[in-house]
Amino acid sequence: MAVMQKIKEFFIPTDFEEKPEVVIPAPPTTYSIHPLTAKKLNEVLLLNLRCFNRGENYTKETFAYLLNEPNVVSYQIVTASKKMVGFIFIIVNTKDVGHITTIAVAPEHRKRGLARKLLNHGEEALLKKGFDSIVLEVRVSNFAAQNLYSKYGYVIIQKLQGYYSDGEDAFLMSKNL
Repeated sequence: MAVMQKIKEFFIPTDFEEKPEVVIPAPPTTYSIHPLTAKKLNEVLLLNLRCFNRGENYTKETFAYLLNEPNVVSYQIVTASKKMVGFIFIIVNTKDVGHITTIAVAPEHRKRGLARKLLNHGEEALLKKGFDSIVLEVRVSNFAAQNLYSKYGYVIIQKLQGYYSDGEDAFLMSKNL
């Protein structure tokens, strides 16, 4: 049992509670977008665990890599009180195609256009770097995300069989910038 606890602690921060979350919308506030740095690793981990509960959680090591890799563009969206409520990570290791590896918004801050703001901010950053397109993967069952991406110009270009760790398929979506 101690071995299983150690394995669990390796992947999940010790201050994360596994109880189902009751979502109460946050009070109205203003938001701003800032670069995301390695100093925010634990906040990213906790927010990621709250946003994704179907096996697509990245490990601490993966996020540490993404936050320290020069070919990754990452941003956080914060409230007026500087609390992180969303993030986006985009890998830019080719010369013209960016890859959104993950985007998340805290459940209590959803339906406020924050994912759209993060997408726009990331796309503008890629345009400034000379990129001409962007890709991402999305669960075939995640209709809300698919609708958001479609509304802002992303199109499905391929179905990826068994893409997620639980065996669910994904759509590869792309957008010309």
